[in-house]
Amino acid sequence: MAGMDTTTNRRRFLFTSGAALAGAGAGWALPGQRRDSAAAAAPPPARPGSGRAAPYGATTLETTARLAGGSGYRRIVSGPGWPVVVRPELAAARPGRQDRRTALACFVQLTDLHVADVQSPLRTEFLRARSAGSWRAQEALSVAGSVSLVEQVNALDGGPHTGRPPAFVMSTGDNIDNHSAMELEWFLTLMSGGRITPNTGDPLSYEGVQNSGLALYWHPERALRDQDKRRGLPQIPGYLDAALRPVVSPGLRIPWYSTPGNHDDLPGGCLAPGDPVLRDYVTGARKLFSVPDTDVAALARVLNTGGDPKSTVLKEILRRNAAGARTVTPDERRRMFTPHEYLRAHLDPAFAGAGPVGHGYNEDHLDGERMYYSFPVADGVIGISIDTTYRSGHYEGSLGSDQFAWLERTLAAHSARHYDADGRLVRNAGADDAHILVFSHHHSPSMTRRPDAGRTEERRHDGEELIALLGRFPNVVAWINGHSHINRVTPHAHPTAARSFWEVNTASHVDYPHHARLLELVDNHDGTLSLFGTLIESAAPHRTDIGDLSAVGLASLYRELAYNAPGLAARMTGGVHEAMAGGAGDRNVELVVRRP
Repeated sequence: MAGMDTTTNRRRFLFTSGAALAGAGAGWALPGQRRDSAAAAAPPPARPGSGRAAPYGATTLETTARLAGGSGYRRIVSGPGWPVVVRPELAAARPGRQDRRTALACFVQLTDLHVADVQSPLRTEFLRARSAGSWRAQEALSVAGSVSLVEQVNALDGGPHTGRPPAFVMSTGDNIDNHSAMELEWFLTLMSGGRITPNTGDPLSYEGVQNSGLALYWHPERALRDQDKRRGLPQIPGYLDAALRPVVSPGLRIPWYSTPGNHDDLPGGCLAPGDPVLRDYVTGARKLFSVPDTDVAALARVLNTGGDPKSTVLKEILRRNAAGARTVTPDERRRMFTPHEYLRAHLDPAFAGAGPVGHGYNEDHLDGERMYYSFPVADGVIGISIDTTYRSGHYEGSLGSDQFAWLERTLAAHSARHYDADGRLVRNAGADDAHILVFSHHHSPSMTRRPDAGRTEERRHDGEELIALLGRFPNVVAWINGHSHINRVTPHAHPTAARSFWEVNTASHVDYPHHARLLELVDNHDGTLSLFGTLIESAAPHRTDIGDLSAVGLASLYRELAYNAPGLAARMTGGVHEAMAGGAGDRNVELVVRRP
């Protein structure tokens, strides 16, 4: 599958999707497709007074960002919206349901923000020598771009299909990039509101690869004929100073919840955490900007392995090339953090924002450092957030046996009837019968079974096992996730139709196409439910003024640079690259499922 190939290549270049390694209460202080539809409905018109006029409040039903025609560096233009595609694979889409339905829930999913400290010493941008896509020109603007997404969510006054205002936001992991305490503070401030200065090291100047003089990277402020300028990327005087300027986030006006991803749990998204050499290096005064091709190849070879080999090879590369490292300003705020500290930070009242305090976690989670929980979505609707990360170091995911058993118990507690592992019907009259939505970072293809050195006593469970478990519970409507950086909606059909459910995989906000998803659950009162998924973009204008270095201008540029990633434009048709944006049936959708 083309989309999966793209994802796999990115993941093998570990630090490309976030590259670097990587105060709350007691003991913790933060540092400062296909068109397989029965029908495609026209997008609904904006309601009078709805505020959904582009660019603020608009969804991709009304307009979408597209690349203009031509070659080389291409500008962003506003294109037509995408229609709603009805997906009836799991249940018939019966006529007249539009007039019968009632709203059950409305919320927003953000995923893979990758809020990044681009000056961290343990970022391995040098992998770009092997693959042009393993470093992002837009990374320095992740904070400005994410603030613009928060503004967009705040502008949504109601779901386009129900009119119900979103009740909460769920961020399904890879909230940060390098597993650093500074990034964690930026993310929590972004979501809860406040001032963010996206700079570490020297407070007065940038010390990363974009003023290194190496043609491997885009130098926005210099006339250097680097490899990105040869592709047409512009020269922008003042860019780096602007990228490091403070940005104020309004914070989300509605409650938000947090699900961990591999970049939240692990240095670089796949390295073994807590290594003393890497721990010291990440806060230290030396940084590698380039290494010999043999070292690039050596690290690339082990990126797809589990456990310590990646850390071991990286440490050897750092040692072997120490004489060629450049001096940077050390910064303790770049330090790695433990799972306990991650939880403590979320529980800090300073980051409560619109609530809830802890954003899904509570004091009980500190015992055993558990990062999974259930929460009320709406009356009669329950959300379950699971932790799919390998604590010992790997970009793929899985569930340990303890969490797998907890998930089974939690599903049963909200299901008046379900099926056991042998397919026998089990009735539970005492259950709090509810519709169930499951949230995770990893999607099913990226969940594997491999030993986890951080949890040696536990058997691990992969994506197929999780699909089988969820399929035993007819109350499960959907499994909603990220990680792939691709929009993809997958029906998980079962011979017993009531045991079928949808998997909704949403693209990243750091890579093309910069999407989040507004989700609305409705009862059609005909024996079916519909889950509407509507993609949204940030509030930044589509048209980019290269000379506008305000926060809004930088957010627009963030999108435009991502749309001009190496090789991406060449694979686009009509300004859309379906491998990552998904086909029509992966974007704005109505997903019909049997009502339990």
